[in-house]
Amino acid sequence: MRWKPHATVATILEQDGKLLFVEEMDSGKLVLNQPAGHLEENERLIDAAIRETLEESGYHCEITGYLGLYTFTAPNNGITYHRHCFIGKTLSYDPQATLDDGIAGIKWLTPQELVESRQARSPLVIKCAQDYFSHQHYPLELIYEHPND
Repeated sequence: MRWKPHATVATILEQDGKLLFVEEMDSGKLVLNQPAGHLEENERLIDAAIRETLEESGYHCEITGYLGLYTFTAPNNGITYHRHCFIGKTLSYDPQATLDDGIAGIKWLTPQELVESRQARSPLVIKCAQDYFSHQHYPLELIYEHPND
């Protein structure tokens, strides 16, 4: 059988030195994550990041940079995730937006507040938040996605 990692996207949005996190249920426990989710068939990575941000937080955003590729094998299910983390800027907020099932709300936190909460969904959530403030960001041109014909 061929091994297949799960391709996911996540978006970092900053406001007044704090980052946007979503509160979501995972295995019966409330956890914190960046707006994130799986790439859908025939979807571009940037489009997936914009879609997931809106669906999970109610924020419309523009993707402005690439933070990096992060990998993690979850101990609870053995699945390896390849997380493409993007940087965005908020365009507008829709407080009436219907959020994805399992999303309990949103919070703006510093990376330190995230760590202290002990609610990060995975180590990647903390690592992405910390890396964002290291200012080692990459241009979107780093990514090449061949068009579907």
